[in-house]
Amino acid sequence: MGIPRELRVIWGKSKERAGGRLNLLLAHMLDTSAVAELLWDRFLSPATRDTLDRLAGGAGRGRRLFSWLCGVHDVGKATPAHQRLWPEGAALVQAAGLTWRESLVGAAAKRSRWRHDKAGGLILKEALETAGWRPERVDWVWPLIAGHHGVFPSLGGLREPRQARGEMRGKGAWPQTQRAVLDVFTRELGFSDVLDVEPESSPTRAFQLNLSGLIVMADWIASDERHFPGQGQEADLSLAAARKRAENAWQELGLRGGWGRLPVPGPEAFQDRFGYAPRAAQTMVAEAAHALASPGILVVEAPMGEGKTEAALMAAEILSARFGADGVFVGMPTQATSDPMFSRVRKWLRAVDPVLATQVALLHGKRSFNSEWKELLEGSGADPDGRFESVDDLGIDDHLYGIETAGCGLVERQAPAEWFLGGKRGLLSPFVVGTVDQLLYAATRTRHVMLRAAGLAGKVVVLDEVHACDVYMSQFLLEALRWLGQARVPVVLLSATLPPKQREQLVSAYLAGAASREEYVVEVSAPTGYPCVTGACLDKDGAPRFHLGSAPSWREEDLLVTVDTLAEALPQRNATREERTRLRSAADSAVVDLLDRELAGGGAALVIRNTVDRAQSLYLALQERFSASETRVLHARFTTADRAESAEEVLELLSPGGGRSESERLVVVATQVAEQSFDIDADLLITDLAPIDLLLQRLGRIHRHLATPRPQGLRQPRVYVTGFCPRRDVEPSFLYASEKIYGRHLLLRTAALLPSGGHQWSVPGNVPDLVKRVYDQDPELLPLSWREAGSAAAREQEENDLRRSDTAREFLLTRHGEHEKPTLAGLHYGGASSGDKEEQLQAAVRDGDESIEVVLVIRHGEGQPYRTLHGRTLSVNGDVAPELLDDVLGSTVRLPSSKGLSEAARDLTPLPAWYGHPWLRRARALVLDEDRRARLGDAQLCYDERLGLKEEVA
Repeated sequence: MGIPRELRVIWGKSKERAGGRLNLLLAHMLDTSAVAELLWDRFLSPATRDTLDRLAGGAGRGRRLFSWLCGVHDVGKATPAHQRLWPEGAALVQAAGLTWRESLVGAAAKRSRWRHDKAGGLILKEALETAGWRPERVDWVWPLIAGHHGVFPSLGGLREPRQARGEMRGKGAWPQTQRAVLDVFTRELGFSDVLDVEPESSPTRAFQLNLSGLIVMADWIASDERHFPGQGQEADLSLAAARKRAENAWQELGLRGGWGRLPVPGPEAFQDRFGYAPRAAQTMVAEAAHALASPGILVVEAPMGEGKTEAALMAAEILSARFGADGVFVGMPTQATSDPMFSRVRKWLRAVDPVLATQVALLHGKRSFNSEWKELLEGSGADPDGRFESVDDLGIDDHLYGIETAGCGLVERQAPAEWFLGGKRGLLSPFVVGTVDQLLYAATRTRHVMLRAAGLAGKVVVLDEVHACDVYMSQFLLEALRWLGQARVPVVLLSATLPPKQREQLVSAYLAGAASREEYVVEVSAPTGYPCVTGACLDKDGAPRFHLGSAPSWREEDLLVTVDTLAEALPQRNATREERTRLRSAADSAVVDLLDRELAGGGAALVIRNTVDRAQSLYLALQERFSASETRVLHARFTTADRAESAEEVLELLSPGGGRSESERLVVVATQVAEQSFDIDADLLITDLAPIDLLLQRLGRIHRHLATPRPQGLRQPRVYVTGFCPRRDVEPSFLYASEKIYGRHLLLRTAALLPSGGHQWSVPGNVPDLVKRVYDQDPELLPLSWREAGSAAAREQEENDLRRSDTAREFLLTRHGEHEKPTLAGLHYGGASSGDKEEQLQAAVRDGDESIEVVLVIRHGEGQPYRTLHGRTLSVNGDVAPELLDDVLGSTVRLPSSKGLSEAARDLTPLPAWYGHPWLRRARALVLDEDRRARLGDAQLCYDERLGLKEEVA
């Protein structure tokens, strides 16, 4: 093609960022378009391709539109605002007659962040208007270009700073050059002119966000200098040449999509996938997936051990086949519950297609310590933690942009592509298992949120234990469901049971998104029976359609669980430290005595404490009566390596085939980490009081499997509830920590259901009614003497919920009243709402003080070498030999979530030798003395291998 002289000097990437040779702007735009073509052919879901075809005006036309949208992203680099940034390139441009007044451009650049992204949005907007595009088409396209660096400006944000007087955008020959870039690029893609590109319709705002993420993805891949080196003045600036570079890069990176178009599974598929015939509840869920008239939401409620996970995975396969999804995201409440789910998802996919099982990404901060994850990646020669970090072409931005390590060069890579393992990219993997936080992050107004949205689009989203989302986290969950509904992403939500109000909120949020409505109040009928499923979608006319189903439990009879209480004397708020210590010791002794009696003939008991301190204290008390081999403790304040090892051991000991003799004694003391999706089977449960739904969830950890042998005295399930103190003629008192975590209102209403002298709950038969009674506002549940306190607690809870909801809205992706906006313009108006670091995001979506992780190392004195927790020597500067890296990283621990500790921890830095290390350069080191103690702020911390990290009395 004939290329004007100016286009042979307008540069897109400097020599320093393009393998030692300047990369012309047109070359980078064509490279990005070529990558986009491969994304279309080998990565995009059938549903995404179908939507793009409809936008472009017919089958087969979406591919070229998508390629053009991806490639045109950097048109704003054809401006003095960008061309001045690299002196060598600037000299070439000015020699070609494209000049600017540096005094004005430089001064304006210092005062503003008006760069090539905003310049591109402005240039493209005006060019499309001039070409004759309809205004509504122009309005949704320009934000994709203006926002490709992670933030969507408003229309007003496109304006060039006044003090630049037009010099940042360019005067003289600049407008003609900018139009030439656009025209030459457009014709090279096969369009006759810019008007020929115009889409036939406008997509939903959610699809625009997903499309924006795909544009960023194509840009980042095409910005890798190893695969797309500089194409200078003599280069063949053609789409054909770009396609060759893109093909080589794709093969080298090992990128791929999911399963493509699936045939709809038949009734035999469940047996093929899981090795047994489906239970009635699992058939019920599959039927609901078949019954949805369009992409929708399924809420599955079933007791623990009913097989909800298998039912959800089968539903995901059916929904994928019916609605063109290309993968699955499975979100779990915690990192600990994500690990076993990772194994289950891979096993399921292996039955679908063995290759797919190699494409599952585990997405949480401790994945490098999951043995199955490490084996998967190390077997492919991959970096087991995927640490890819870089900056943009001139170091202007701090976002992840390139890749440091080379790909494996496999065409059919036997692990998720390393490219997917970098920051913000994990959800783009074909199949993902991670914490629910990953979904919640996609509902925050943060930089590059479009990458997370694009990762969820084209998948089926499965969320387990949704009842675990409190009122604060629920704001992000509801916001995410709105976007997923509008993006036509099928969603499957799992829970033991849900309060009717929460079920209605979840379904209504999804339907509001599907209808693109700010307010969308629908009456969601409660299903009758249990287990049950609620399905909802919009029909072709936009009207809501529901599917309600129920099924008998797989158990022939309900489990009759004896529920009793173990009263605990609690300190007054103004009690002395000595009094608190005395009462804690008495409470621990009471539990130890009870365990000694109940386990006299052997058996396994699970004790769940609401705080780490209580778990540690009880574990120490147990040592006086039980041997070390008979006790285990599990909580979140162990190092990564110790916690992973402990969790794996507990899962093994309390699994159905764990091989533990029924005459042996075992006590596992845990915090809430054992509450959710933790497949263990104990004989006896002792638990601190928690709201009824969580109490029932804990109850699901005992007598989970009928075939498990049990001692004679423990063959009937029994639970003891402690952590509160009944009082005569007045409401009970509760642990202060429990009130802080759960609120007094729900604790009071749950306590009202507890018998004073042993009572049986029928599980699962009584479960829905128990939850409904607690979460309904009927004051008659409480005894008369409690009702005044109950009313006060209810008012306090309502005020607290409102406050927390308002706080959450500060971080939500969409402000209230803006859900019906047609485009992405101004989505980030006022800036991003929180930082990009994992710990900052987690604090934002979980309403807590920023919980900071540190790496523990030991030093015996100034000038002495540092050592790992296991005593292996580093150096006086902390140099880490390759064989010691796992040991150092395994010593990572999360500090208690307190404002004082977090503030003090922010001052911690890496060890001197870590600053240049690819994995440790941002790790905060907490140096312990020879007794494994350290002072941090006002706290005295100590790490004990038996107990984990504990805060001692100074």
